[in-house]
Amino acid sequence: MQKGQIRVHTENIFPIIKKFLYSEHEIFLRELISNAVDATQKLRVLANSGVVTGELGSLDIEVKLDPEHRTLTISDRGIGMTAEEVDQYINQVAFSSAEEFLSKYKGNEASIIGHFGLGFYSAFMVSEQVEIITRSYREDAQAVHWICDGSPEYVLEPAERSYRGTDVVLHIHEDNREFLEPERIRQILLKYCRFLPVPIYFEGKQINDTQPIWVKKPTELTSQDYQQFYRELYPHQEPPLFWIHLHVDFPFHLNGVLYFPKITNGFDLQRNKISLYCNQVFVTDEVKDIVPEFLMLLHGVIDSPDIPLNVSRSYLQGDPNVRKINSHITKKVADKLEEIFKQDRKELEEKWEYIGVFVKYGMMTDERFRERAQAFLLMQDAFAASTWYTLAEYREKAAALQTNPDNKLVILYTTDVDHQYSYLQAARERGYIVVKLHSLIDAAFIQAMEDKWEDIIFTRVDADIPERLIHRDEASHSVLTAQQEALLKELLAKEVPNPAYRVELKGLSPETQPIIATRPEMNRRLKEMAAMSGQAANWYGHVPDEVVLTVNTNHPIFQRILEEPNEASQRKMIRNLADLALLSQQMLAGEALNDFIRRSIELMGGERKPSLIVQP
Repeated sequence: MQKGQIRVHTENIFPIIKKFLYSEHEIFLRELISNAVDATQKLRVLANSGVVTGELGSLDIEVKLDPEHRTLTISDRGIGMTAEEVDQYINQVAFSSAEEFLSKYKGNEASIIGHFGLGFYSAFMVSEQVEIITRSYREDAQAVHWICDGSPEYVLEPAERSYRGTDVVLHIHEDNREFLEPERIRQILLKYCRFLPVPIYFEGKQINDTQPIWVKKPTELTSQDYQQFYRELYPHQEPPLFWIHLHVDFPFHLNGVLYFPKITNGFDLQRNKISLYCNQVFVTDEVKDIVPEFLMLLHGVIDSPDIPLNVSRSYLQGDPNVRKINSHITKKVADKLEEIFKQDRKELEEKWEYIGVFVKYGMMTDERFRERAQAFLLMQDAFAASTWYTLAEYREKAAALQTNPDNKLVILYTTDVDHQYSYLQAARERGYIVVKLHSLIDAAFIQAMEDKWEDIIFTRVDADIPERLIHRDEASHSVLTAQQEALLKELLAKEVPNPAYRVELKGLSPETQPIIATRPEMNRRLKEMAAMSGQAANWYGHVPDEVVLTVNTNHPIFQRILEEPNEASQRKMIRNLADLALLSQQMLAGEALNDFIRRSIELMGGERKPSLIVQP
């Protein structure tokens, strides 16, 4: 039996560090500046603890480019290092000075960024040689100079430096000359270091805001402050609807500001607008594990030192804190919406066009949020734009007339008031309440809510004739004789040959339209959902539209048609009535629409022409 310790050979680990430590080479600058910030923050902690006395002087960090000599230098006036500390923290891979410091000065860890001890080595991804010139804050400390070319060999020797702090000098490799371009460096600094807590200067200008609004208390901020910060983050976006300031100290640390942007049917284009920070260092805008799925449509910033990250700080790892943060954000959003609903319902109604997307998406994907949101879900009346209903209010007003034989409340809705106007009017005449559900998300929302709410179904006003929207009463009386109905069926079979169109005869009110085209709810809904999810090309996308043509045998026009001696004229009139019904469902186009117009002119006694070109 053999026992021992697993050995790490540096000649093997350096190529891995240089090539694979981070997915993006630009990360090296974030890591080195984060180290400089840590060194500065450590000095402040020591000063606050009385370990360091006297004036600290300037604590700025400076980034300097020298394209002629192919160097990039990061300078700080932080804690510095002795020769022993360089040997301990630099020469030993993955031995983090941050971890040791935090264990010694427990309680001040919120300001320290590094934890793994590998960030420094990201410099070798872009450098052929790296130098460190450093002097510790300790009295009578000797400055030291460390040099390494990316191999396991290094040089550590005394140096001349009259002041505390560290310079890291990168000799940029020829293959990475992009990192010697001022604009490229500026872009990286703005991306990762824009809100670091220590002033950072590049080309003589400070590039960061050390006190972003999320580190301040809400009582210190005005509405203008939040609006201004939003404009800084998203300069080309419309002003936000409102925002939520996050601040949690226990059982985890979390700060941030989440904005509700104006989002309409193009909401998918607005994703990945929330930035994750760790102690004010940008980490990623992929926050799907932290932020609930439905709130990925929000914009803003989340900052937490308690979110576990892998060594490159670029991807999240599973952790109970992540679930707690996710749950807290859901609760805070529900709290905010409920607060607006209770204190200023009018504001919620006015902004529902945009807010409704979040609420419905949340109700579909998050059970906890759905339970809260049922109270402030709003539906707009199709006839009165100023009238809105919650689910409870709709039930109270509509239940008497809109409860079906299965004892389910039927919520009637329209997706287009203008195109479905005749169906709306028919529903209105029967005393039904119809609401607008016309956003891109509504087809999926309706389906999801029917699965969750056992006593509710949704039906679009053109899903059936008015007499059957709520009750499936098939009893009817027709004024036509059996012989007349047989003749009418024969004419319809000749003029409506499309097998996807189901024709039925029914005795309705004489005032009801002669032929009504309806599209059964489930068939139409599933096709719409397939189209919305980009699956229109799948099997369901190719299923023909199911259309029911209900022929009102009690309409007086059929008596006249059946009395017409010329079969050709009878067929023209029947075809025109069917086309009118299809036109109401926007199912007449191209050649069929052209034929309908030509035929209509002929029936009105107009001159017959060989062809008629219809301009769109």
